Amino acid sequence: MMGRTHALTGWCAGLGLAPFVGAGTLHEAVVFAAVTAGFALLPDLDHPGATASKLLGPVTRGLSWLLRRGSSALYALTKGPRDENHTGTHRHMTHTVAFAAALGGLTALGTETAGPYAVAAVVIFALLLAENALGDWLLPVAGSAVVLWALSSPSAFDDLAQLSGWLGIAVAVGCVVHCLGDALTESGCPFLWPLPIAGETWYEIRPPAVLRFRTGKRAENMLLFPVFSVLAVLLLPGVFDLVAEHVDAVATAMRD
Repeated sequence: MMGRTHALTGWCAGLGLAPFVGAGTLHEAVVFAAVTAGFALLPDLDHPGATASKLLGPVTRGLSWLLRRGSSALYALTKGPRDENHTGTHRHMTHTVAFAAALGGLTALGTETAGPYAVAAVVIFALLLAENALGDWLLPVAGSAVVLWALSSPSAFDDLAQLSGWLGIAVAVGCVVHCLGDALTESGCPFLWPLPIAGETWYEIRPPAVLRFRTGKRAENMLLFPVFSVLAVLLLPGVFDLVAEHVDAVATAMRD
């Protein structure tokens, strides 16, 4: 499992996308990125040993069981003439752009209908998912962002209701980032389902063999994770400009 890499790439994607959805301040960007990071783990809920499946004990284990059964039934119903004989559970239904879009849409609709408490529940669930994969540092960082938000706006709790659209995007993007990450592994990912490719509706998209990597091995641990760890900091609002100014000042001092 590449849980921490999924969560970290989701965090980076969330920070990169935040300004384009209107989450321009530091605390808004952090909350948005934390949700994206958390839901970048959710597609693996179709695996009983995944972080997401173990998170809330029998609740998430039961949901994992339902998703595996649903995925298996969908695979049997929609597989093409050249799709392999497979159970259709892990890396199938939840690992598609269609699933990401549907879950994002349901999240936006549900939080808009149910109000700020539903928004808070989605954010907390995402934080627990991301914290489980990335470590305990995320809770104080995201918690501080929420506190800062509350202090900066007397109506912060009411403003949560305005996040429903954000959360739908964050959830969908997190799931898509997960699929793209899995597509770089040796197994690939059928994220373009149900688009038929070479007689398969569950065609595993993946790059040439030389660009693929095995989960938990050297390429992930020594290249991908360190690179995205640096980006996770640089993409925070204001940090890149601050670093650039410091580098420029040092370069100027060296020339002088």
